[in-house]
Amino acid sequence: MLRFRTALFAVIAAPLAARAQDVTAIAARTQGAAANVQNLAAQVAQLEQHVHAARLAADNAWMLTSAVLVLMMTGPGLALFYGGLVRKKNVLGTMMQSFAMMAIVTAIWALFSFSLAFAPGTSIIGGTKYVFLRAVGGATNPAYAMTIPFGTFMIYQLMFAIITPALISGAFAERMKFGAMALFMALWSILVYCPMAHMVWGQGGLLNAVGGRFPTLDFAGGTVVHVTSGVSALVCALYLGRRLGHGEEPMPPHSMVLSVIGACMLWVGWFGFNAGSALAAGTLATSAFVATQMGAAAAALGWVTAEWLRGEKPSALGAISGAVAGLVAITPAAGYVGPMAALFIGAAAGGVCQFMVVVVKAKLGYDDSLDAFGIHGAGGMLGAVLTGVFASSAINPIFHDATGRVLPAGWLEGNAHQILNQLAGVGVAVVLAVVGTLAILKLVDITVGLRVSQEHEAQGLDLSQHGEEGYYWEVPV
Repeated sequence: MLRFRTALFAVIAAPLAARAQDVTAIAARTQGAAANVQNLAAQVAQLEQHVHAARLAADNAWMLTSAVLVLMMTGPGLALFYGGLVRKKNVLGTMMQSFAMMAIVTAIWALFSFSLAFAPGTSIIGGTKYVFLRAVGGATNPAYAMTIPFGTFMIYQLMFAIITPALISGAFAERMKFGAMALFMALWSILVYCPMAHMVWGQGGLLNAVGGRFPTLDFAGGTVVHVTSGVSALVCALYLGRRLGHGEEPMPPHSMVLSVIGACMLWVGWFGFNAGSALAAGTLATSAFVATQMGAAAAALGWVTAEWLRGEKPSALGAISGAVAGLVAITPAAGYVGPMAALFIGAAAGGVCQFMVVVVKAKLGYDDSLDAFGIHGAGGMLGAVLTGVFASSAINPIFHDATGRVLPAGWLEGNAHQILNQLAGVGVAVVLAVVGTLAILKLVDITVGLRVSQEHEAQGLDLSQHGEEGYYWEVPV
């Protein structure tokens, strides 16, 4: 009986033991699989970190390059463009005005202007959070850009703040004191540029496209840069009055070669201006880059064609003026429209700006020396309004409803109300520029005086303001 029980137990126990071994093996494999899953998760996390770091590095490299391109627009681009358009006796004085902005605005920007433009504050002006560039360094700021250091964003925006007041100098060229110019530009960059930049691009701004009371589409500065500077330029021209001999003696550009070189540098630098405003090296930057090229080319052709149709010869001055007008007009639209819309905007800008420069200025008689208003003011307004017409959600899905659904961006997509938002943005820029510029001009005029004496104006700004000449001609012995 005992043998039978033992045999029976062996028969029963053998399968159970085998099953236990199977269970043990399965448990071991399960533990191994769990370890593999953990290792795989760690590898995935590490890979994601590497991908994020690579994207940050790529975006940061593009944005630093774009910052350099925008700085090149002021010096040497604008300096050469404006310098060639004035008379020989004023070339250094004119170029010095652009160069001075590179130094003056940088210092102000670092101290407090960046904070006034981009720190959280009211809907009109920023606060003091970033005064002295506190909390502006290597970390990202999700409110503005997810994949570049906040310091890179700061330095990129600085280049916009530099060129904007420099554009105004074209209206008062050849007749403003250097000291008065420096004081005027410094105050203007604080009291006009900073509020406008905050309203359009700043967190919580009145005109911000995302959450603003009047969501204005301004991709790279149609209202912030060109409308404000262009309108302010007109105010300056009217306040200072005409140059000595204006309308009585010819005042042709002293060197179209310099101006053509400067215009070409502006065109190249504008890719950093517009495509860089995507704040990343992605498809939106590509779209803005393409639109920029199309707008500039179409406007150059439009301006030259208009000269031909009037029976004039196609001039280099007309070609470069048209190109700049197209670059101005496409600036607010660059990140919202496709290539065909960009061609239309550029062609329209060539015709409209040429009309403002050739017909309107002559009829009204104001002395906007280098056509800052006719090109930047008129072109900026036109581009801002046409952005509301052609903006495409397929290019940039900027508007969403509460559920996250993409909404139409421009009039042609069914958002006719956007035209009113664009007009509101232009209106705010015009009012701020007129009121702010007039107040600053009056203050500077009372304190240090704006205009050089008639003797110094006849002598030229190079000698009277800087004690040097742009060209020294050797006298044959």
